[in-house]
Amino acid sequence: MHSFKKGVKNMVGFAQMGGQPIFILPEGTLRSSGKDAQSRNIAAAKAVAESIRTTLGPKGMDKMLVDTIGDVTITNDGATILREMEIEHPAAKMLVEVAKTQEDEVGDGTTTAVVLAGELLKKAESLIEQDIHPSVILRGYRDARKKSLEVLGGLSEDISITDEDTLKKIAMTAMTGKSGETARDNLAAIAVAAVKMVAEGGNGRPAINRDDIKIEKKQGGSMDDSELIKGIVIDKEVVHANMPKRVKEAKIALLDCALEVKETENNAEIRITSPDQLQAFLDQESKMLKEMVRKAVASGCNVVFCQKGIDDLAQHYLAKEKILAARRVKKSDMEVLAKATGANVVSNVDELRSEDLGRAGLVEEQKIAGEEMIFVRDCKDPKAVSILIRGGTEHVVDEAKRAMDDAVLGLAAAIEDGKIVPGGGAVEIELARRLREYAETVGGREQLAINAFAEAVEIIPRTLAESTGKDPIDILVNLRTQHEKDNKSYGVDVINGSVADMKRLGVVEPLRIKTQAIKSAGEAAELILRIDDVITAKSGGGPGGGMPKMPGGDMGDMGDME
Repeated sequence: MHSFKKGVKNMVGFAQMGGQPIFILPEGTLRSSGKDAQSRNIAAAKAVAESIRTTLGPKGMDKMLVDTIGDVTITNDGATILREMEIEHPAAKMLVEVAKTQEDEVGDGTTTAVVLAGELLKKAESLIEQDIHPSVILRGYRDARKKSLEVLGGLSEDISITDEDTLKKIAMTAMTGKSGETARDNLAAIAVAAVKMVAEGGNGRPAINRDDIKIEKKQGGSMDDSELIKGIVIDKEVVHANMPKRVKEAKIALLDCALEVKETENNAEIRITSPDQLQAFLDQESKMLKEMVRKAVASGCNVVFCQKGIDDLAQHYLAKEKILAARRVKKSDMEVLAKATGANVVSNVDELRSEDLGRAGLVEEQKIAGEEMIFVRDCKDPKAVSILIRGGTEHVVDEAKRAMDDAVLGLAAAIEDGKIVPGGGAVEIELARRLREYAETVGGREQLAINAFAEAVEIIPRTLAESTGKDPIDILVNLRTQHEKDNKSYGVDVINGSVADMKRLGVVEPLRIKTQAIKSAGEAAELILRIDDVITAKSGGGPGGGMPKMPGGDMGDMGDME
């Protein structure tokens, strides 16, 4: 009996089978189950959502994040904040995934998605406290999510790539609230022009590859100095001092091979017994390099971008031929250069022909913020472009780049789907109203969950109303009144602290921002609600190292068991 007790002390967790305990978890394992596990997970997720809720909207506040080595990030971009926070709690990490998904799919709306997920869990918690089973809540939430996507489709309006004015409004809405807002007219125009250039028709609806728009940032100047380059910016310098720094009517060769003499693959040994032999060996190497350059010149190129190295002697021969060259260009840059200039990437200089060359109006090296960069400008019909973001400080440039990322991805989503909705919380208020009407047609306890979903959706306009500095209850009441009168596009005018027609104010967003936020927030909330047992493994397990009481009393008091 004593040996049995000793064995119990070294184990946590057991199952009872035919009166005989079976030990399944090692010492030091922590376990919480039932409502305790649910409330802990919900609390962690709510804490994450609450931490970024104040960043929502045009008057959203910024967060300053300092990492372990002292680097500072100042932003109100939800995905960036959550990424920099290095969250460890497993349930809280799921909300970080929500933000990441939203950023990858749409670019903008990361804060909306996370705040919505947190509010869904908060409302579910109050239902659980009323003894409503999580499976009932999950059914209600799924019905509400499905209905929400239906309603959102009905509230959207069509947009085409030719509607430049509306596209600019989408870009400006995406940038609102970030530090790029001061120059957002110029930045929005750049974003629209860039997206229109790289859009490719397909199945009647344009497709946009985000990788075709390269966004470079350089500190210095002001945000108004940001520009769209009809071509590509390469963060490289011209390899040789005697090469031209500016080439007009450029004919560009893209080489995926080294302009160097290859070393032998096996460990060959060359025995040289006289100076003449050494000179002959060097002359042969020089001849091979000269031949490589001759073949490049024969193609008619006057600019060479090489993905690998260029030998010093080859650089000299290229400089003599007045060819501008850059080496060790990234593969991703080579791919966008090919799209921008129409060049073919050639893997062997022997194969280089004039038809493989790309064209650009101008290739030049410029010094930006103390660093040389090569600009490939004025491409005829570029299918890849660059946006150069400038700003007074490093933090301003970083935040302006994040604003541009949001704008470009938002525009891509709007053009690809061809659908937009009013912003400013207008969609959420209307959605909540429709969900309440829908809940009345649903019987049983699921009705409570659908109503909870409707209340959760209203967190977006409520947060916007709070950021105005005026009474949020008055604003929400006015907003609901307008929607009861069928003014579906009325939302929170955050700047003036009132209620206004968002379409008239030009506050519009891609439909995909809303649908993706509803999908990912709803799915994350459901996933967390399904968890009723959390078992955490701990390495070691010293004194008091986590011996939680198991159901059925103290594990140490088993002396009565026969």
